Amino acid sequence: MKLAALVLIALLTGCASASKTYGPDGREAYTLTCSGAARSWSNCYAKAGKICGTKGYDVLSQNGDQNAIITGSNGNFAGASGNSRSLLISCKS
Repeated sequence: MKLAALVLIALLTGCASASKTYGPDGREAYTLTCSGAARSWSNCYAKAGKICGTKGYDVLSQNGDQNAIITGSNGNFAGASGNSRSLLISCKS
């Protein structure tokens, strides 16, 4: 039961995070992740705005999936669903 509660909390409290990478054209880019039931695409866009500031940014790719997690032990089962979202952006010059 504790594991199910932890999984549910993780899904509900997902936050926008960023990691530096390179885009398909070789430009410096950022992968933004804003997964979780309590988050939306707007969290990714807000993070992109903070990273690139007034220069703006180009969206290189956008991916999203809805998923489900089911756990169980000793005849007890629990499930939760969530959304995983990622955005690849590159700041404009």
